[in-house]
Amino acid sequence: MTTTEFHVQGLPVSAIADEFGTPLYVYDTDVLRRTYEELRGLTHPAVDIYLSLKANPNISVCGYLGSLGAGAEVSSLVELETARRAGIAPEDTIFLGPGKTRAELEACVAAGLRAIVCESLEELAEVDEMAVAAGRADVPVMLRVNPDFHTKGSGLAMGGKPRQFGIDVALLRNARRVLKGLRRTRVTGFHAYMGTRFLRHEDLVHNTREILAVASSLADETGIELSLVDFGGGFGVPYFDNEPDLNIPELAAGIEATVTPFLEDHPDCRLINELGRYLTAGCGTYVTRARYVKESMGERFVVADGGTNHHMAAVGVGSFVKRNFPIRSLSRYHEEPTGEYTVTGPLCTPNDVIGKRVALPEVRPGDLIGVERSGAYGPSASPGLFLSHGFPAEVMVHQGTAHLVRRRDVVDDLLGKQHLITF
Repeated sequence: MTTTEFHVQGLPVSAIADEFGTPLYVYDTDVLRRTYEELRGLTHPAVDIYLSLKANPNISVCGYLGSLGAGAEVSSLVELETARRAGIAPEDTIFLGPGKTRAELEACVAAGLRAIVCESLEELAEVDEMAVAAGRADVPVMLRVNPDFHTKGSGLAMGGKPRQFGIDVALLRNARRVLKGLRRTRVTGFHAYMGTRFLRHEDLVHNTREILAVASSLADETGIELSLVDFGGGFGVPYFDNEPDLNIPELAAGIEATVTPFLEDHPDCRLINELGRYLTAGCGTYVTRARYVKESMGERFVVADGGTNHHMAAVGVGSFVKRNFPIRSLSRYHEEPTGEYTVTGPLCTPNDVIGKRVALPEVRPGDLIGVERSGAYGPSASPGLFLSHGFPAEVMVHQGTAHLVRRRDVVDDLLGKQHLITF
């Protein structure tokens, strides 16, 4: 009997759903490996590739990319511990964020990271004081720069204008005396991150060129000996109709042409390219099961067992116009669409819509529906506690075997931290 359903490394999606239940996220390590290895093979050897855990903090996703050679960019105590438990060495880890707590900074000083990324001169002074108090010497830090240039093409700009991130270039140009007064910290270089979801390689090459130019000029003006520059990431993933794939060969060639002359001037400097969405989005599929198929005032609806509480990105937050992520029938993956359905979740809110008027083959109750390119900003960027449904299971398929890498929430997970007082 032939089947048209979706398979992951030879496993039918129905078998995965039957074993682990729905809704769930499924991660394919073959896709993770291909994505990383293609990029690694095209990237200049002086550029280290780091996973930004905010995109997907699952410890197995982190551990698998770490086993391939990726470092880690983290922004919380839990992400720091995730990277450690996943096997990524402290010297391959950086910690950033505009409002780090004292506990986070103390943990960073103690951990021996590759660099603590300081986002203000005040934070730099605080780290220096902690290093003195802890008896540590030569604690490496990078300074996050808010450049005075802007790049078009970002889905979410994070630099080049007034921001909570980083230190303005103009302020750093006058900070030589402050930097020379540091006692136990050593500024190793600079970090800049201009935005996310760039889909034109020309924009990313422009970013890289300008960031390296800023780092070089700031090093000259402040007396910093450059040994590390993080030129950010922001490599985009196309989700919506008419969006192009990022041209990775052209991008890699453009970045290499920019990096090579920089390294001739700074031969002892290493570079970091931090990526989250680009590394992980393609490996993930959000799988939900159709509970009911109904019609309302001429529009057909699929009411599924999982929705925007698990996949807030699919709502189109931050977009002026709601556009659908790629949504497919996993039960009839190779069949042509026969009509349009609005796919919703189980929540008691009209905003629980995963996709509007999605072209699908005939959908029947019990069918599996998949939101593709969902390996980034899935559960971690979703209101999983809304209506107390909890977070879904996460499953990783590796070498043809499906592994549970996060169990779904149960009642005790949601209520166990609450305390009923006596009235």
